[in-house]
Amino acid sequence: MGIPFFGSTRDDPEPRPHAGYYSLDDRDDGPDYDDWDARLDRVEWRVAAEEKRRLKWFQRSYWRDRSWGWWIVRGIAGVLMLFFVLLAWLAFTAPLSKSLQPIVPPEIILTAADGTPIARKGAVVDAPVVMAKLPPHVRQAFLAVEDRRFDQHWGIDPRGLARAAWTGYGGGSTITQQLAKFTFLTPEQTLTRKAREMLIAFWLEAWLTKDQILERYLSNAYFGDNVYGLRAASLHYFYRQPEKLTLAQAAMLAGLVQAPSRLNPVRHYARAEKRMRLVLGSMAEVGYIGRDEVSVRSPRLDVRDERDLPTGTYFADWALPEARALAQGGYARQTIATTLDSRLQAIARRVTRTAPLNGAQVALVAMRWNGEVVAMIGGTDYDRTPFNRATQARRQPGSTFKLFVYLAALRDGWSPEDTIDNGEITQGAYRPRNTAGRYSPTITLADGFAQSSNVAAVRLMQQVGSAKVIATARDLGVASPLPEGDPSMALGTSTMTLLELTSAYAGVAANALPVKPHAIEREKPSIWQRVWDGPKHLSSSTHEDMEGMLRRAVNSGTGRAATLPVANFGKTGTTQDSRDALFVGYAGDLVVGVWLGRDDNKPLGRVSGGTVPARIWRDFMLQALKIKAPVAAPKPADPDVLDQPKLPNGDVIFGPDGARIVLPGGEIRIDPEAVGIDGTDYKAVRQRIDDSRQRAADRIEQAREQIEEQRRQREEAAADAGN
Repeated sequence: MGIPFFGSTRDDPEPRPHAGYYSLDDRDDGPDYDDWDARLDRVEWRVAAEEKRRLKWFQRSYWRDRSWGWWIVRGIAGVLMLFFVLLAWLAFTAPLSKSLQPIVPPEIILTAADGTPIARKGAVVDAPVVMAKLPPHVRQAFLAVEDRRFDQHWGIDPRGLARAAWTGYGGGSTITQQLAKFTFLTPEQTLTRKAREMLIAFWLEAWLTKDQILERYLSNAYFGDNVYGLRAASLHYFYRQPEKLTLAQAAMLAGLVQAPSRLNPVRHYARAEKRMRLVLGSMAEVGYIGRDEVSVRSPRLDVRDERDLPTGTYFADWALPEARALAQGGYARQTIATTLDSRLQAIARRVTRTAPLNGAQVALVAMRWNGEVVAMIGGTDYDRTPFNRATQARRQPGSTFKLFVYLAALRDGWSPEDTIDNGEITQGAYRPRNTAGRYSPTITLADGFAQSSNVAAVRLMQQVGSAKVIATARDLGVASPLPEGDPSMALGTSTMTLLELTSAYAGVAANALPVKPHAIEREKPSIWQRVWDGPKHLSSSTHEDMEGMLRRAVNSGTGRAATLPVANFGKTGTTQDSRDALFVGYAGDLVVGVWLGRDDNKPLGRVSGGTVPARIWRDFMLQALKIKAPVAAPKPADPDVLDQPKLPNGDVIFGPDGARIVLPGGEIRIDPEAVGIDGTDYKAVRQRIDDSRQRAADRIEQAREQIEEQRRQREEAAADAGN
């Protein structure tokens, strides 16, 4: 019996049972939850993808939950990409055509202009070999000692590498690896280089046949004595073609590849013979030959190379890069003619060897007006000092640089008769002095250049401007650094080579700016080339004035010791403390520069550009131009007073302090310090005085040379008597 509810009565009926719950999805108009599930799945996938995208590649979550398909596809793509990158790298760094070229520049014979051989440069190489034409024992000898499994491996021999690692004997490199090493790589010993060597070996094996690989290897291997390739080695050591090599000869050549210098049969035949026996034993061990052939007779050498040509000279070293640029590729020896003149080179060698150098070095450059170098001396002894002081040494040119200062002034409108202050410089930080302290209130440009006045040159550059001086030097071909605004530049403190300086003087001689020195004859430019790309030219008046000043510097200035009986032009140069002494000038069709100095830059003593360098220049020019030197006066009774030659309408009086030329209307005094003129009618006899003065200077110089030669002969005779 139940308990009645509050508010109900006993007579109320029982409540109806609960009908239960139902889903709204059962209604026809309810939502499609399958579609909503699909949408939510897509949202979740996109959220997960976005979260994955924001992960960095170095985070662990980035790589987690990747499918196998993802890994396989990307792995294949990576391998293919690496393959194509390696293929491109090998094609670029190891082109197959390079293995057909000699690994060293072939030998070049340099000849003088007349065809006389002067030097031999480069390696001895010859035509490549063809395996099909070689005797079988040639191939077998190299394979037995260098790579027994050559026909089985693919460029790398795992057995050989393991054997080398285990025993410590041998490098484990195959012939293919050796070809890759000396054809495409450097000899450095690093793991990176070894890895590259293996890659290139695979590359060669993939594209070349075994015979092609062996042909390239034998045609480039080094066999000692500067000989590369089997054909060159066969001809060098046995004077026979490789197609006719005997078993013993092939074995000896195969043994040289391991250590060409140490096993060189020319110098160490016993070592080469012992190595040959080892090669023959290896051939028998492999089965190439029988045991009885191991004791074959040792071969006899037949070396016929003529090695009398020097492998280097000062001129040849300088000319080689130009010759290499013109040489054709290939294995053949080439002969290239240079501009060197054998006769002039012999003269240059003779005059520099006989000059009183007193332990100093000497350099000489002689060239034609068009820049063809015909003679070159770069030092006293090439074998001891191959450093070329004519082309490599950068020394101060001294007063020879004044050419650029005075030429810049002439181009700027100055005249040789214009005057400039020649007084001592007493103010400012830079106070150059004249030689022997000689000054004057003013001096003409012509006299200042002839007497090499330092203060006049510095003041002239200040008035013209250093920029114009530098521009003039650049127009004449000077490429060395020239500091703008430096007053000492006027006196030649900026360094340059003798070749550079001589070329600049050649530009003045030819009136063609610039003249480029060269060792190989060049084709003459066409009319079109001369019009559009030809050299610059000085105006006729400027060129005439500059040549007049250069001639006066020789005939009556500091270069009197270089005077010739023909038209001559030049300038002396002496640097501070006489550390460098130069004379540069031209006569006939030759422009010659001479330098004297010490490698340690110590002073030369009393040597100046007007002494030894000027006399070397004069001696060279007299012989080069085939000028008959004036006959030297006989030795006078009084060594301090020389004979007095007679002149028409005048006399020449020689004495210990110089000479005096007496002519109607005037008298000229020639002494070591200066030139003075007495008389009033100078213009009337100017030409006569100039000619007489030149002859007098020649007589003085010839007499001095004769006295010096007699003294030298007496000393040699005394030395011979002592011996």
